[in-house]
Amino acid sequence: MRRASGWEKALRYLLLLAALALTVGPFLWQLSTSLKGTTEDIYTSPPAFLPEHPTLDNYSGVADIVPVWDYALNSLKVAVANVLTNCVGAAMAGYALARLRFRGRKAAGLAFVMALLVPLESIIIAQFTTMRELELNNTLTAVVLPGAVSALNVLLMRNAFAALPYEVEEAAVIDGANVWQRFLRIGLPSVKGTLAVVAIFAFMGAWDDFLWPLIVLSDSDKFTLTVGLDYLHGTFANNPRLVAAGTIIAVAPLIVMFACLQRYFFRGVGEGAIKG
Repeated sequence: MRRASGWEKALRYLLLLAALALTVGPFLWQLSTSLKGTTEDIYTSPPAFLPEHPTLDNYSGVADIVPVWDYALNSLKVAVANVLTNCVGAAMAGYALARLRFRGRKAAGLAFVMALLVPLESIIIAQFTTMRELELNNTLTAVVLPGAVSALNVLLMRNAFAALPYEVEEAAVIDGANVWQRFLRIGLPSVKGTLAVVAIFAFMGAWDDFLWPLIVLSDSDKFTLTVGLDYLHGTFANNPRLVAAGTIIAVAPLIVMFACLQRYFFRGVGEGAIKG
């Protein structure tokens, strides 16, 4: 391959820096604003990126105005439940689609693909009606159930299991291993990276979800973090520092989770890329 010239490398680095500024810049600006005290003007020109006197008073101020930690706990319950159900359900469904032979297997795989094409807005009324018939409205269980097993996560696990060589499982069959033993002892340990990807996607989807919790929850003590902060947004309207602090509180758990699972995430992105 032809080696890139100096100006081509410079152009690539400039594009990377521009993409970095567009993606990370707003978060860093919110972080800076959340650390600025009331005596600092956040509308100076040119804008001052670094706070002169950093303070954490804005974070305690958010907690004093709204029960932000209760909202965060509700979001954490929903997100953890979503991760568990997606990892277990998607792994089992993906293994069945990739390894088991049964009538209707191709139709089931096609159904999961078609499910990706259905927008949430077109089925949200049906979801709400179902939760009402089950008498689960205004509960965190109702928030978890519609996203308990994502079609995308099932397809990710299906591709990861399909990429594994059959010879390994054939040897286990000769040794007398049944389906569950092959799934637990051979399949799952080989797709840890994809499981991490599923866990990250499930956690982010549940933590950031706004529309469905807004519809199904009515009591303020059961609000998730996104709903709680937006529901009381008028309280923050006159103080953008508190808005920024609330934003950082909402984003911080996602950053922590990705930092803990990033080595599995980047390994898992490539799993299942050989076979589809």
